[in-house]
Amino acid sequence: MTVSDALLGRHDITDAPAMEELGRRLGAGLEAGDLLVLTGPLGAGKTTLTRGIAEGLGVRGPIQSPTFVIARTHPSLAGGAPLVHADAYRLGSALELDDLDIDADGSVVVVEWGRGMAEGLREHWWEVEIERPVGGRGADTMCGDLSRTTLELDADAPRVVTVSRRP
Repeated sequence: MTVSDALLGRHDITDAPAMEELGRRLGAGLEAGDLLVLTGPLGAGKTTLTRGIAEGLGVRGPIQSPTFVIARTHPSLAGGAPLVHADAYRLGSALELDDLDIDADGSVVVVEWGRGMAEGLREHWWEVEIERPVGGRGADTMCGDLSRTTLELDADAPRVVTVSRRP
């Protein structure tokens, strides 16, 4: 667990570039064996944060939501650990996540919607909680244009990101 203590705690995020910058700072301190469990509502910025993490790690992109493929592996361009970017939203149990046979020892693993499922991959992990207000215009959500949906999203509203070590 190599992330600086300075990144623990609450971060007020104003926009997508600030979310990516936080991700770059996190990614720069991660190494093989690190697990990040990202939690937050639809449109909170989980994939945007992961884009920054990928840049900080120096892995090949593009970084896109893995919702439909469940997991993507992004090899390192700098000789470091690859990034495994997974999405547990459509999985029914932690056993299904385990069935993916993710190389948790040799990779940095980021699991969106992973709370209650991904914790069994490692003894220690990073919990990243992203909060955003609900209501308003429903425009860009940091992870794509959902302006034509009926979701109540407010892209211009700041996010609060809390980073903690578990257990």
